[in-house]
Parts: sequence; C-alpha cells; structure tokens
Amino acid sequence: VQLQASGGGLVQAGGSLRLSCAVSAHFFTSYHMGWFRQAPGNEREFVAAISSSGGSRDYGDPVKGRFSISRDAKKNTVYLQMNHLRSEDTAVYYCAAGSVWTRVDRPQRIDYWGQGTLVTVSS
Repeated sequence: VQLQASGGGLVQAGGSLRLSCAVSAHFFTSYHMGWFRQAPGNEREFVAAISSSGGSRDYGDPVKGRFSISRDAKKNTVYLQMNHLRSEDTAVYYCAAGSVWTRVDRPQRIDYWGQGTLVTVSS
C-alpha cells in the first residue's frame, strides 16, 4: 500500500492550495481516505475524510467551509482543496487511509499513512 502526498508549498494568507494523494490502484476503493496535519509542538489533527464510495465527507471544525476533500477513481487520487488559508493552517499535512468510517478522524485508528507535505501560510 502506497500513499504519495504532494502539492504543499508556501502561500500567502487568503490564498488557495490543492494537495494530492496518489493511492495504490488495487487499494483505492477499499479504504476511507483522510487528511491530517501536524504543526510543530502540536498533536496530529484531523482535517478531512471521504468515504470509500465518495458518498460521505467529514471535516474538522477549524477547516469547515474553507477546505474540501474529493476523490477521483480514474486517477486513484484524493484531493484536499484549501481556500482562504490562514497562518494557523501552517503544518505538515498527511494523507491517511482507514478501514472504519466512524473512526477515520482518529490518528490512532488509521491503518496507513503517507509521507507529509509541508504547507506554509505567510501572514
């Protein structure tokens, strides 16, 4: 199982960025997918999740109304569209896969992690 995250970078506050997570093809429809983030000195925080069918989505309170998660079955890729970015969104963002939808917002219940991609928002 491979999760390859990309798309991080430096952006000004108020700007937008889209993260991508490429997933192993045979694995893509078997797991619910999510994004977490971790800022220096902080615990890993739930950002967003999308169910294996794509029919359900969930978001952490700090990003509701600003971030959007989606998945493209043809490309075996999960996206995180981040709009209206704030300095407090600065963190390393991790792509994740979990088998239990009601637990996919908990880092300790994630089955697989991708490598992180750094997002820096300048104020």
